[in-house]
Amino acid sequence: MQEVQIRHEELGLTNEHVLEMFETMLMARRLDERMWLLNRSGKIPFVISCQGQEAAQVGAAFALDKNKDYIAPYYRDMGVVLHFGMTPRDLMLSAFAKAEDPNSGGRQMPGHFGQKRNRILTGSSPVTTQVPHAVGVALAGRLQKEDFITFVTLGEGSSNQGDFHEGANFAGVHKLPVIIMVENNQYAISVPVERQLGCAKVSDRAIGYGMPGITVDGKCPLQVYKVVKEAAERARNGGGPSLIETVTFRLTAHSSDDDDRQYRTAEDIAEGKAKDPIILFEKYLRETGIMNDTLRAEIEERVMAEVNASTEYAEAAPYAKPEDTLKYVYATTGGGDA
Repeated sequence: MQEVQIRHEELGLTNEHVLEMFETMLMARRLDERMWLLNRSGKIPFVISCQGQEAAQVGAAFALDKNKDYIAPYYRDMGVVLHFGMTPRDLMLSAFAKAEDPNSGGRQMPGHFGQKRNRILTGSSPVTTQVPHAVGVALAGRLQKEDFITFVTLGEGSSNQGDFHEGANFAGVHKLPVIIMVENNQYAISVPVERQLGCAKVSDRAIGYGMPGITVDGKCPLQVYKVVKEAAERARNGGGPSLIETVTFRLTAHSSDDDDRQYRTAEDIAEGKAKDPIILFEKYLRETGIMNDTLRAEIEERVMAEVNASTEYAEAAPYAKPEDTLKYVYATTGGGDA
């Protein structure tokens, strides 16, 4: 795993870029925290959290071209979809399962992202199905001579599923422009990573698919940005796919229906929280003179204003009508419902 300290200027990033990264990370965190409060107060049914993984998500998303690349995110990827154009209001509408939810019109659980105009491929509840989907889109782009790459994410537990191996192998054989990023948060629900892998790292598997594999510190958005940017340039230049493992820590239970006290110690959780990526990145921004107390307060105020407005809008928005149950399920012909 790369542990080398890196500065944003070395990567061609401006002060404005890294402040935008930080604000996107903070927006994901504050939305997630609000969703937990809403769940515990009985207002929304389910939360699947991104807390602890925001740096990996945002660092990677900023390394892509959000105006042409396709993404196939997994259920924790709030930081990725925010950068690609999904709004806090969109995410709250999904959390409340309202009719205006852009992902599914209130039909799917939160975290099942999908938005055609922003090239966010629709996810599904069975884990890892997004890998062959992303690979298929990359193949279609090549056949149609289009200029984009696909980016797909998953947890380390999902890397043990057949879809991962089949998708990665197909991408490797055909040298497709795909980046597969595994967000290793140490637990597949309750199963620790050392009981999931026969190898030391997820990235060790890359050699079997004929692609580069790299493990990087997922707590640092700049390190993730660097390796994803390199992988994206390699893919755009015909160098084929890459497997990237970002080592993170899940700061919450698996979901709002899980109790991680049954399988994690208080010491383990405390150690993870001490390495919170938002705290670490804010420290970097302060040490480099980019952020001060005034600017930090302005960002917090701006983020919370949007979180509050999005919550209020989504809570008041209407649910889908019962008669729309089959909408989008069957094709329509002649202007009427088939």
